[in-house]
Amino acid sequence: MSTENNGQPFFDDPNAALRAIAQNPVAYAHYLADFNRVVLDMQAKLEILQREARVHCRGTRVEGDKWGQAFLRSFPVEKSLNDVLKNLKNVTAGLERSAHKRHAHDENVKEVKKSRKEKAQLKARKDNLTLQAAPENPGQQGVHCSNPGYGGPTSIYNLDRRESA
Repeated sequence: MSTENNGQPFFDDPNAALRAIAQNPVAYAHYLADFNRVVLDMQAKLEILQREARVHCRGTRVEGDKWGQAFLRSFPVEKSLNDVLKNLKNVTAGLERSAHKRHAHDENVKEVKKSRKEKAQLKARKDNLTLQAAPENPGQQGVHCSNPGYGGPTSIYNLDRRESA
């Protein structure tokens, strides 16, 4: 980091560029894609190195070796490179997954905003509704119906006013 004559750093905030990338899902995906390309390139080169090391280590024989001893001596070298390659494959999968999850996060935020706006509109409509009183039916008050259906007595104590079948 270079400094100017007054001792102030050239960049005020070294993380400002990464902060801007983190805020934009498209830039985030491009940034992780760059890392993914580098990791995939390393992975390809290490796979070639793994094959060449396997051929060399398994082919290196010492006088007096029994059958398979060179093969067994090469296992630690092969295992270490296999572990590195496995980790690199996990890294590439993680980078891709992270880019997708970042995009999904923005879509989720948009959906939450939309659903909250819709809920607020529904609540506003609900609050602004004028309550209409149910029209009174004058036939049920004090007048005895010939067919007491739903308007009939509601308890067994009111059965004396009901007509029998």
